[in-house]
Amino acid sequence: MIKKKTSIFFVGLLFLCSSMHGQDNALPPWQEGYLDIHHISTGRGNASFVLFPDGTSLVVDCGDMSETQTRVLSEKNTPLVPDDSKTPAQWVSDYIYQFHPKKENAVIDYVLITHYHDDHFGEVDNIRKRHPDGGYLMTGITELGSIIPIKKIIDRGSDFPVNFRDEEVQKKIVSKGDPYSMIATLKEYWKFIDFHGKNRGMSHEKFTVGRNDQIGLNYKPEQFYDFKVKNLFANGEVWDELNNKAYGYIKPEEYGYNGENNELSTGIRISYGSFDYYTGGDISGIDQHGQDNPNSMETKTAPVIGAVDVATLNHHGNRSSMNTFFVMCLRPRVWIGQTWDASHPAGDVLRRITSRSLYPGERDVFANAMLESTKLVIGSMVDKSYKSQSGHLLVRVYPGGNNYSVFVLDDKTAKRDIKAKFNYSSK
Repeated sequence: MIKKKTSIFFVGLLFLCSSMHGQDNALPPWQEGYLDIHHISTGRGNASFVLFPDGTSLVVDCGDMSETQTRVLSEKNTPLVPDDSKTPAQWVSDYIYQFHPKKENAVIDYVLITHYHDDHFGEVDNIRKRHPDGGYLMTGITELGSIIPIKKIIDRGSDFPVNFRDEEVQKKIVSKGDPYSMIATLKEYWKFIDFHGKNRGMSHEKFTVGRNDQIGLNYKPEQFYDFKVKNLFANGEVWDELNNKAYGYIKPEEYGYNGENNELSTGIRISYGSFDYYTGGDISGIDQHGQDNPNSMETKTAPVIGAVDVATLNHHGNRSSMNTFFVMCLRPRVWIGQTWDASHPAGDVLRRITSRSLYPGERDVFANAMLESTKLVIGSMVDKSYKSQSGHLLVRVYPGGNNYSVFVLDDKTAKRDIKAKFNYSSK
């Protein structure tokens, strides 16, 4: 009898510990005063979900590369995670529903599209479904916006450096190959904007360089006066804080008609108290010979961005990015790599962002996904540099902005339990 009671006691204790362990692994919910910056891992491109301190929400990009492209399903590319039972946009919406304070009643206040590439806003193909009412093909952001209502969508516009709505321009781009089906996808994206503008109350704006009120707090701005989102650059135009004006560095005649959009990316800095965060799409800084390019967008934007606490890698850490000047100017404590390809990051990029000669002090690197082939090429530096090589990456900034944590969430299941947590102090 005593033996039976003892067994029951240990079974109950085991159950209690198991329950507590499950609770400990669940992410504590967002609270008012927190700034949460989620870098969502899908294996199909960039997707970030941000909750401002007053509950205002922002999505930056929603990539969805077509699986009709051989490279997407090859060993060069990361797999779709957690599995292929949903599309990337459906997984992103599932993620937002889980962590948005309003759950299934979530609304996205702002969407920012950095530029028009498949891994940032989607790619149409012959297997995409059409929206039953809007008639547009759903991929990436057009599918996400068909699931969760969007109040305002912001992009870099379509009139510079060439007019993408002009049929002759479209023909020229398509004749050059248009490798990411940008024109076909843009046409569906414009249908999406028109339909949701007329029928769902969604507004559409062109990103304006220099503004700090185009994306802001919608609910309690007076309560968090030390929070702001600054529009730093877009379309080759860079804000000059000192002279209070923008300078353009890209001319229409320089556009090569091969679908180049990386240098036209939008870039923002999110500030909360003493905390600063940067993200800027796919701008580059390395020339064709592998050297720092003094005329690159990275070189032009670095002084404007300035020192930050957390920064995403430009162009996923591709070999064309993260020149020495850019790294020296930003010098973050934490680098976030939104990775999905065997070339993310390049070995030279990893050497630069971890170099103590470029800037002193500790720094940690995180990646959404690191392929084994990448590790084989770069070698032991990967394990030495990265705190985590896979998972959703949440930067949680606590009230006032003096302290923040990086949570690594499991991207292999829809539970998204905590795999690791790292704590930091802002500069």
